[in-house]
Amino acid sequence: MGDLLGGVRAPRARLRELLAAPAPLLAPGAYDALSARLVEQAGFGAVYMTGFGTTASLIGRPDVGLLTGAEMVDNARRIAAAVDVPVIADADTGYGNALNVVRTVQLYEQAGVAGIQLEDQVMPKRCGHMSGKALIEAGEMAAKVRAAVAARRDPDLVVIARTDAVAVSGVDDALERARAYADAGADLLFVEAPTTEADVEKVAAALDGVAPLVFNWAEGGRTPPLSLQRMAELGFALVIYPIGTLLAATAGIRALLAALHRDGVPPLDGLPSFGEFTDLVGLPEVQELQQRFGG
Repeated sequence: MGDLLGGVRAPRARLRELLAAPAPLLAPGAYDALSARLVEQAGFGAVYMTGFGTTASLIGRPDVGLLTGAEMVDNARRIAAAVDVPVIADADTGYGNALNVVRTVQLYEQAGVAGIQLEDQVMPKRCGHMSGKALIEAGEMAAKVRAAVAARRDPDLVVIARTDAVAVSGVDDALERARAYADAGADLLFVEAPTTEADVEKVAAALDGVAPLVFNWAEGGRTPPLSLQRMAELGFALVIYPIGTLLAATAGIRALLAALHRDGVPPLDGLPSFGEFTDLVGLPEVQELQQRFGG
C-alpha cells in the first residue's frame, strides 16, 4: 500500500515489465484514492484512473468533457500517492492542441502516474461508449502523440493512443489511425468501442506486431464482454475495467440509504467494521509514526 513513508518506487519501469508479460495486465478503474487502495488491496498489479468515474465522483455529472485538465491531474496525484502499484491515468484529449499536450504530459508525470491515455476526439470529448462523438484529423492526433512522447522526462512513462473512430467512421479508419499513432511513437494502441467480437478479432489481427493493444472491458458498454482467456488469445496487453468499482459503490450506497430511509437504521451486515476500515486507510501506520516522532 502507499505508505506515508514509503521507499523509493519505480512504478513506470514496473508498468513496462507488467505490459511485457505473456498474460494481459488487468487494471480495474479507480475514481478516487480510496477506490485505488481497494484495487491494490485486492491484488491487482495496476490501477486505471477512469475519467468517467472521476467526473461522476468529483462533480456528479456525465463524462462529456466538463472537467478541466487541472482537476484530472489533481485526482491522478491523489490516486498515485495512495498506492504503490502503477497508475494509468485518463488524460482525455490532452486538453488542447499539441502544445497543450506537452504541458499535460509533464503535469501528469509530476503527479506520479506511470502511464497516460490520450484520445482523438474533438473537445469537449465524450465517454467512448456514448453517442455523438466527433474526431480531430488523424494528422493532428499523430502530432499530439509525437508531442506527448517528446514531452515526457522519464522515458518509461507509457503513452497510450486511443482512437474513437469505430463509432464515427468505422473499423477500417480506426485501424488506419491506430497505425499512424504507432508510427508517431505511441507505446500502446487503444481502439475504443468495437461492437462485435468479430470487430475485436479484426482489430487484434490487423494490429498484431504494430504495438501492444488495450481492451476496454467497459461494464455495460458497447463492446462485447470477452473472457480473459479470449482476450489473452487475441494478444491484448492491457485490459481495463473502468467503471465497475463506481457502479458497485453506487449500488451499495443506494441500498444503504434506501434501508436507512425505510427503517431509520442503516444496515451494517456485510459492511467493514470501523476498525477494518481505519486499518484500510492506514491508521496503524499513523499511530506508529506518532510513537516514532511524537505529536
